[in-house]
Amino acid sequence: MRWARFALLSAALSLASCGGNQSAVDAAGIQAERLESLWWLFLYITAAVYVIVMIVLGVAVARRRRATAASVPETSPDIKRDNRAATIVKVAVALSVVTLFALMVTSFRTGKAIASLADEKPEIAIKITGHQWWWEMEYQDEGNPSHNVLTANELHVPVGRAIKVLLQSTDVIHSLWMPNLHGKKDLVPLYPTTFYFEASRPGTYWGQCAEFCGYQHAKMRFMVVAESPEDFSKWLSAQQQTPPQPTDALEKRGLSIFATSVCAQCHTIQGTGTNGRVGPNLTHIASRPYIAAGSLQNTDQNLAEWIADPQHIKPGIKMPMNFYSDEDMRALVAYLKSLK
Repeated sequence: MRWARFALLSAALSLASCGGNQSAVDAAGIQAERLESLWWLFLYITAAVYVIVMIVLGVAVARRRRATAASVPETSPDIKRDNRAATIVKVAVALSVVTLFALMVTSFRTGKAIASLADEKPEIAIKITGHQWWWEMEYQDEGNPSHNVLTANELHVPVGRAIKVLLQSTDVIHSLWMPNLHGKKDLVPLYPTTFYFEASRPGTYWGQCAEFCGYQHAKMRFMVVAESPEDFSKWLSAQQQTPPQPTDALEKRGLSIFATSVCAQCHTIQGTGTNGRVGPNLTHIASRPYIAAGSLQNTDQNLAEWIADPQHIKPGIKMPMNFYSDEDMRALVAYLKSLK
């Protein structure tokens, strides 16, 4: 079981290296830095304990061999040696208890420090909903809900700003994990939770579900883009805009196909009258570098293959196969790729 977990972790890290950094020991946020420091502390102490135990074990084995090889008289002071061994064991137990208690206190203090960011009253609130198997991100504007931004599998945050994240699940237990920015946080159905984080340096990082949630759990990933406050404001403003109506004949045909086919039953594109909430919001899908929760790069060919046969890429998802002619597929992809 341990080797299986290691293999799964290695596969996840290799996938992450294709599109961004993903490492719990490469902190890019305040909370992650505290977790990284705690991790290194645990590693140093446990490594030291391991080395000491191996040395003591090696000495004990060597002495035992020498004693066996020598002709030890039956009147040798066994009782004195037993007392000395008992003293060593008592000292080792006492040191272990003190060490474990110190690590426990340090762990509690780290957890308290991580939670202290909530006192800063973050201005940015993002509701993240876990689905099988994708992430829904909603940027909330309490003053004007009409300015809320709904996207999927892509999280943009400004560097140096505290972020409030509201978590919920619509189906099973998920666990949101952004190794570079924060620890794991569970999403339990009917029990919304909240956590806070802050990115300290710009970059592109990967997050994923860390709780087995079904067949396609391994393909439930999302991208985190930490950028300057100015770039974040530009991105958020662009996401709030309704895409212009297509003027190209091919794109117009694609819009008609989207609005009158099964696509509109599950997806929403702002300004088209569609209101599907089963699948991700596609209002600005062309601005996303990945589709299918990080499984595919957002290219024309990948998008067409995903629409035609999503079960081949992520078996078991709710999206069905779609049968379009080559002309209709080309028009639909052209329209979707215009939604920047």
